[in-house]
Amino acid sequence: MDYLKVLKAFPMLAKIDDEALLVFTGMLREVRTYAGMNIISEGDDGDEMYILVEGTVDIIKTTVFGDEFVCATLDADMHAIFGEMALIDKDKRSATVRAKTECMALAIDNKSFDDFSSRFPKAGVELLKFINMNLVRNLRTENENLNMVYQALIEEIESC
Repeated sequence: MDYLKVLKAFPMLAKIDDEALLVFTGMLREVRTYAGMNIISEGDDGDEMYILVEGTVDIIKTTVFGDEFVCATLDADMHAIFGEMALIDKDKRSATVRAKTECMALAIDNKSFDDFSSRFPKAGVELLKFINMNLVRNLRTENENLNMVYQALIEEIESC
């Protein structure tokens, strides 16, 4: 598979020049999964970001009661990435990512990303800006969700 051509379609990588993108591509590890397989497990240590090239995944959170619920579904046509927080910190994974279908993703670990960013600072900044935009968008969505839950709780309490 011509990863260079595939990766150019990802908005995250659109502003990266061919030389840098070729080096970036060489740092990626191919990950193939079957339906039902966890690619990332909530609570595990993480140090890789994944670029979804084929297939569909569910983003799953676990409640305090141990129940799982699907927060989002991503597919390759969306040019989706996941696990990107691991490139900023190496904290515990905040969600499970489970393959809904057979999938192929390209993974880059934190150290390789740091090496790439040192070698190609302009490209590294562009990638981090995109990752930060994703994280901010997710944070805003979660804030809206928390506000709705808070409002529903207040209405429930007031109706008692």
